Amino acid sequence: MSERATPFYCPYCGDEDLRPEEEPHAAWLCTGCRRVFTVKFVGISVGQVQK
Repeated sequence: MSERATPFYCPYCGDEDLRPEEEPHAAWLCTGCRRVFTVKFVGISVGQVQK
């Protein structure tokens, strides 16, 4: 997977104004709270869904 996962909002403050950052790799800068974070795809669960 070469494309960057795109978040729609900051997981810390909820702001939607996010900018890509060079370092660390595939990081995002929230312009609202100034935090830099990354999004990592872990995998797809194929197990049974509990109701």
